[in-house]
Amino acid sequence: MADQLAHKRALLPRVRRVVIKIGSSILSGPDGIDRDRIASLVGEIAALRQHPYQVVLVSSGAVAAGMTRLGLRERPKTVPAKQAAAAVGQIRLMALYDECFSARGQPVAQVLLTHDDLANRRRYINARHTFEELLQADVLPIVNENDTVAVEEVQFNFGDNDNLSAIVATLVSADLLVILSDVAGLYSADPRADPTAALVPLVEEIAPDVQAYAGKASGPLGKGGMASKLLAARKVNEAGIACLIADGRHSGVLPQVFDAQRSVGTLFLAKGDRLNRRKHWIAYTLKPAGSITVDQGACDAIMRGGRSLLAKGITAVAGSFGAGDCVSCLAPSGVEFARGLVNYSAAELDRIKGLHTSAIETTLQYKVSNEIIHRDDLVLLSPR
Repeated sequence: MADQLAHKRALLPRVRRVVIKIGSSILSGPDGIDRDRIASLVGEIAALRQHPYQVVLVSSGAVAAGMTRLGLRERPKTVPAKQAAAAVGQIRLMALYDECFSARGQPVAQVLLTHDDLANRRRYINARHTFEELLQADVLPIVNENDTVAVEEVQFNFGDNDNLSAIVATLVSADLLVILSDVAGLYSADPRADPTAALVPLVEEIAPDVQAYAGKASGPLGKGGMASKLLAARKVNEAGIACLIADGRHSGVLPQVFDAQRSVGTLFLAKGDRLNRRKHWIAYTLKPAGSITVDQGACDAIMRGGRSLLAKGITAVAGSFGAGDCVSCLAPSGVEFARGLVNYSAAELDRIKGLHTSAIETTLQYKVSNEIIHRDDLVLLSPR
């Protein structure tokens, strides 16, 4: 506890911009969306604005709200049914937020995003500019997945908005990501199965032993679980942003989060070697369109020597991708150790893999680049 407090005292004076993620399980009760809980959280968020903190809210709950309005007792199982519930529920959810924030004089804006919006670099930058304009105008953006039109997000999702909240935190250059969950934070084991499980108040690095603490279970309305929250924490930590996971089911949680004298939840410390925005976008926003397996020499040259990937080091190519796409770089063991933007298509790489750079033009009758992936477009990944 003392360790967390020491780090909170150092961190909080530097925090100006915050992303707060609220999960479905926090907003939902037996009868659907809990109006009183939303009103309570809105009050706590509005109080933060007086410090002043700039706040971006990432809120789940559209499908849960739609289930109530449609009279459904179980989460829809088909994609069209989920999209229909999201379409009905998003209106209700935003109406409640607008009503509660308006009562406190706080204007809000709805921002619906899909993965495609953020995977495209131009749209990613446009989204960042929009957020900046809203925040400068003292408007509080409320973000959710655009489940109504994004089939991929409904099926595979950003991670119950955990991943989305991490991407948004990086997008807006936040200082802190707060994830309000239905558990008190990260435990040393699943507290529902192991009564001896202990809360972990501070994580300096998400090493494999910490990753092993996360279970895969999630609630009936949420899709994420602790594993997706750890992944979100890792993403923002790599971008130099701290993350705090806390129990959002009880009133007063946000005042505790922003009180330097009180320990709450689990605080994940940011890394000192902050990835630049473009490399973070490559590593954590883009979805790899395929993979390139390299030999041990190429792996070592990239990992330890800071080198670009050359054709000679490639042993196998998988997937159907074009020049400029994001691909995974796999070690001989099959473990992904890097991601990058490739200069050649999969078909081209199949023809030139294992060849010296001097043989590329002879084989293809042209040469786009000496490097398959240039070091500037290559990002090393933390051990997973």
